[in-house]
Amino acid sequence: MSLPNEQTSQSERIHPMDVQMAAFHCGDGFLKQLLVTKLSQCQYALPLLVPDPFTKQIKFPFWTFRQINKSWKTRNTKNEIISQIQPIYKAKTPMVSFFRFGSVSSSKSHLMNSLINEKHNTFFHRNCPGNSRTRVLMDGVVEIAWFCPSGKNTDKFADCVAFCNLHGDAGEHEKQLEILTEMASVNVVLLPQLNRNDIHAAKIQNLYKDRKPLICLFTEDESTLMMMKKGKFKIGLKDRNQSDVSEELRRTINDCLSESSSSFRLEDVSKHSDIRVDEEDDEDCRRGREAAQQMMSLLEDKDLTEIKKSFLPHQGKLWHQWSQKNKELHQPQADETEMTISIKQTELKKIRVLQHESDISEFMKLFIKNHSHAANKLFFLKWLGILLDEYTSADLSDLHQKYDEKWSAVVKLKEDHAISEKLKAEQTELERISEDLQAATFGLENIMREIGQIYESCSSVRKKKKDLQFHFSSLPSLAAEMMISGFPLELMDGDAAHVPLVWISAVIDELIQTLGDQTVFVLSVLGIQSSGKSTMLNAMFGLQFAVSAGRCTRGAFMQLIKVSDEIKPRMKFDYILVKVGLKPSCMFVHQNVSDVTAGEKNMEGRRRLQKTLDEMTKLAAKEEVCDAECFSDVIRFDVQKDVKYFAQLWEGSPPMAPPNPNYCENIQELKEYILSNTAKSNGMMLTHLKDRIKDLWEALLNEQFVFSFRNSLEIAAYRKLETEYSKWSWSLRSAMKETENKLHNQIENEAIHEVEETDLQKELKKTSEEVEKSMSAFFEKDKDKDILIQWKTSFEIKIKELQENIVKETKRKFKTHHENTLFEKSKDLALKLKDKANDEETLKKEFDLFWKQCVDKIISDTPPVKDIDIMKDVREILSDTYKSVSVDHWKESNECRDIFSASSYADYIQLKKTSGFTVTFYRVANDMFGYALPKEDDTQVKTFVTDVDQQTEKIIQSYNIPKMGYNKSCIQQLIGYIKRRVTEHQEGPGQYVFKNEFFRELVISICKRANKMITDQHRLFKEANDPVIYVEKKREENYSIFQKYCHGATSAAIFGEIICQKLKEPIEQSVFKKTVRDLAGEMISNCETLKGNRSNLEKHILKTLAEEKDFVKYMNYIHNPRDHFKSFIRDEVSRFITDKFSVSVLKKNIKLLQQKIMKAAQESTEHVQVNRGDVSLWLKSFTQQLSDVLIFSEKDLSGVNHDDVDDFNLLEDVIRKELTVTISDINKEFNTDTLDKNLDSKFRPDELLFDHLCQCCWVQCPFCTAVCTNTIENHPGDHSVPFHRVTGLKGCHFNNVHLCADFCTTLVASNNKFKVSNVWVPHKQYRRAGGVFAEWSITPDRSQLPYWKWFVCRFQKDLENYYNKTFVGSGNIPNEWRKYTKQDAIESLDEGF
Repeated sequence: MSLPNEQTSQSERIHPMDVQMAAFHCGDGFLKQLLVTKLSQCQYALPLLVPDPFTKQIKFPFWTFRQINKSWKTRNTKNEIISQIQPIYKAKTPMVSFFRFGSVSSSKSHLMNSLINEKHNTFFHRNCPGNSRTRVLMDGVVEIAWFCPSGKNTDKFADCVAFCNLHGDAGEHEKQLEILTEMASVNVVLLPQLNRNDIHAAKIQNLYKDRKPLICLFTEDESTLMMMKKGKFKIGLKDRNQSDVSEELRRTINDCLSESSSSFRLEDVSKHSDIRVDEEDDEDCRRGREAAQQMMSLLEDKDLTEIKKSFLPHQGKLWHQWSQKNKELHQPQADETEMTISIKQTELKKIRVLQHESDISEFMKLFIKNHSHAANKLFFLKWLGILLDEYTSADLSDLHQKYDEKWSAVVKLKEDHAISEKLKAEQTELERISEDLQAATFGLENIMREIGQIYESCSSVRKKKKDLQFHFSSLPSLAAEMMISGFPLELMDGDAAHVPLVWISAVIDELIQTLGDQTVFVLSVLGIQSSGKSTMLNAMFGLQFAVSAGRCTRGAFMQLIKVSDEIKPRMKFDYILVKVGLKPSCMFVHQNVSDVTAGEKNMEGRRRLQKTLDEMTKLAAKEEVCDAECFSDVIRFDVQKDVKYFAQLWEGSPPMAPPNPNYCENIQELKEYILSNTAKSNGMMLTHLKDRIKDLWEALLNEQFVFSFRNSLEIAAYRKLETEYSKWSWSLRSAMKETENKLHNQIENEAIHEVEETDLQKELKKTSEEVEKSMSAFFEKDKDKDILIQWKTSFEIKIKELQENIVKETKRKFKTHHENTLFEKSKDLALKLKDKANDEETLKKEFDLFWKQCVDKIISDTPPVKDIDIMKDVREILSDTYKSVSVDHWKESNECRDIFSASSYADYIQLKKTSGFTVTFYRVANDMFGYALPKEDDTQVKTFVTDVDQQTEKIIQSYNIPKMGYNKSCIQQLIGYIKRRVTEHQEGPGQYVFKNEFFRELVISICKRANKMITDQHRLFKEANDPVIYVEKKREENYSIFQKYCHGATSAAIFGEIICQKLKEPIEQSVFKKTVRDLAGEMISNCETLKGNRSNLEKHILKTLAEEKDFVKYMNYIHNPRDHFKSFIRDEVSRFITDKFSVSVLKKNIKLLQQKIMKAAQESTEHVQVNRGDVSLWLKSFTQQLSDVLIFSEKDLSGVNHDDVDDFNLLEDVIRKELTVTISDINKEFNTDTLDKNLDSKFRPDELLFDHLCQCCWVQCPFCTAVCTNTIENHPGDHSVPFHRVTGLKGCHFNNVHLCADFCTTLVASNNKFKVSNVWVPHKQYRRAGGVFAEWSITPDRSQLPYWKWFVCRFQKDLENYYNKTFVGSGNIPNEWRKYTKQDAIESLDEGF
């Protein structure tokens, strides 16, 4: 805007009030309202009538007063104090108007300040700091301020009084003067002196004649107070003491007011003609008011204490019951079982159904409709808040008065030691008033709370409400819009003391949908009620937390503050979020400290604060078994910098005290300090905020708030890290497999003779560096880098160890192998029959005879490779070597029990014959009644069996059977190893030994498992090494060469064909191996079940088990998880090969290899020609070039005479031609079946994938068999899982009869006990059992997967038959569990993994 065209000097300072009015004129309705509200809070005068700077049209900014509430205390005729809180626009008070005629020497505003508060400049005057001689926007402005008494005898006025001040010469502003004099109870006019010839004499005469009291203040008169006639007074101001004048004037005004009955209300100002009212001019404001008034009309004549019950039923009794039940559910009780938990969950669902059946009131329907259709929703919401405050303020004021009186009465009765019945009656009445107070509190937050509960009840029952016009899923967008517009959202319902988590999460999702996933810095303020938290935040950030209308901010709220573009470059976030405690750093603010040296004087106090905080931390850490020594270990805190001392808020005694400037300075300093700290923070994404709120609330419910709460953000970040680790580890494994293949080929080709670890490290260097770069980029650039940083070092070590292990494992694999040929013999025969080359029949007969003689000779010299019978060898070795192990009663291995499927190992155990009453007693009991194996011992045996199985599998792989063949000594060594392990275990500290059948059945179960693997490996060896098979494979090749010799083919042509025939098998093997690597890589990238980490794999295993409903497979998974994982991966690979893997991949790899072979032939020919070499040089060059891709060397042609080969161009041409034929034959033979059959057992995709995904911890929970989810084998620290299982799955029972239907997490909070080594241990102190129990961290909480509840119900009979026990009595299955469907179970896996 432009100022009126008046000449002003450049050096003239701008008048402070011009600045205020310029902002006022330029602002919209909301800014004006905010400005006036803040001026009122600071006890400054407010614009009442404002002339337009250009048109001079007078405006009444009624809207700007709507949010101002004033409180005061008066005394009635009985001298009792009466408290009042009213919206100022409704207050009926006397009004004293001040104006002047002409130019006067005394300051009218200064004089008014002395009447209201002599210590504060309520009205700006000429002596205020910053004043200038000229002003351009204040003339004609009427300001208003109120004096509010405190109910004390020292009050200057006994009641609330309004004071109006007309700026400028009243004679020049007739309309303003008319309105003021008409509405005032007392008129006070300043003028130099009374003169009949004065231009304003007529106006003064009219005032003198008017019946209203008039006080004339003469600036050029020295006289004291004088009554000119009744109600008309004059006071001289010249050369008089200011305080004397003020006292005379105050006394006179009081006398006039005592005689006057007129009153003033702000809303009456709008009734005057010729003035414009902002509320009527602004159409959006008017429509917003009409919509709000329409809603308020529904509340007419209603009892305020009954309104919430009638109009907001969803947040009433049912919500409070649900909240209480939910808290009880999450706080484990000593006698609680899954049955009682299920009953509580059923009750919660019933309450939600009843809540959902509640009708939506017309009031709420109208709110939703108006909010959805209002042109300007902000005006509607503001108006509704204003009108609700107006509606409740009077009743709330009365209730507060009653509460104060009743509380005083109760205190007095206690002091007088009154009769208990009378005291009890008064306390009951006090409690009733308190309930009425809470019921009468009705604001926008209650409306939003109702919407939240409508949404939560609909979400819970998954149904739309019949009386809701649209789908309930759109309700969160309403709250999100309000938050973006600056309204706070209730985070915790203060009445129910509960967080509506479903609602809050949905609102944050809508914020993300609208704003994007913005970064927020979370600031929280904590303190006791009425300690000034909301006031401080409102002052610091201009927020809208309720601090008036007689309401305290009960509960917890959050509000978004957008970071301005000016400071955004310094910050790393887009919004600041206030009111919810989430960030791990803190400051302490001490309010009402007047001494400026408080910081220095309170060093000892700060030391004690630090000591107290540290002690609290240690206590909490001890309680939750956490390693924390001081407060700063948990929350970032510097006692020197993070303790602040604030001046008192008010400068003087309310209600007329203005804010203390020092307090405002303290606020600004704190704000700057906070913002400087925020610049160092990366903030938090809104998606993370939602998860963090959920984690913190669940931690509060579970009473694990300090250290032990489950952090979804960290879990999600860690899972993401595991997925990346999976990629890194696969890169290393894949590269090493390729290197292994290349070096193996070179060894077979005698290009190199041995491989050192340094060679392998060099080969892996490039991939290793790429992985390091990828890791660095991930930890530095990922959006969760602040969370991930805590694991950076451990994963760097983990990758390094993996790399070292890969190198060592690969080093152990290298061996060599040799074979001979028959080509020379067939060549010799061909030379003898050269003259009969045209007689094909004769040639064929001669060759067949020759071949038969060769085969017979080979068979006689080299016995054929026999088929094997593993289990027969096992029986013979057990019978011959271990006489104590009886094998007579079983002939087939099928008759032997599978030790891996045993539900208990009690049948395999007997107690040691040691001294001692306890052991002797149990041994006798065992002999008489059978032995119930303690849980600890059962778990120990289970762990032992699993470990022996894993180690024997590694031993079998080390035998290299595909290359070396099977020998009975393999089984002998294996059985010897198992026997040694059993002996060592028995000699340990345990109180039991194994029966003979344990060793026997352990050996048979392990060998039975290994049978197929060994047999398949031996088949590969036989096909490659059995003379009959080998010779038969070579028959056609040899006959082809024989024919060519007979027909006189050159040596070069024959040699080229022999080379191509020799290359066929190496090509096949090379292509197979390359294809396996490609296949494994493709599955890791594209197969849903196998990409990611072991947790993802387990999720898909559980889904598959649910779909197949095979109880036997379930038991294998529960008792032998590692074995089941391996089997599942094998099946997935087979399915992938059949369904998705294309033979074109094989053919592509063959084509690449063909190109490499021809390139090697071409370069070898060039090499020989340049160096004038012979065929030996050509062959050496050719084989060396192929040594890293094929197992093919000069020794493969060691039986073939090729000395006479000298036409190398012909040799190259023959190879090109014959290689095409060879490749064609290979392509015809290749399909997915041949791929599976021809794979080396150590180089199968399922083995690669298992090594990749499952080299992690396999320790099972001693209660429920859940597998530790740590990705590092032999990891430090406790074992843990996110979700435990029902302990009955493992066979845990009560009294050896009833299977247990409890989860571990429930049991460890109960008073139940379990038996370990004949000692009863409380579940609460399960670590005391020692052994594997001491190595597990099991947190008592409600983290239970519905999957296992469904499983127990679906397979109840199977489990009962399997364990020969029942789910009855103490192990009753809750009925609520039976409602879960298979689909519910499967969906719960997506949430849990």
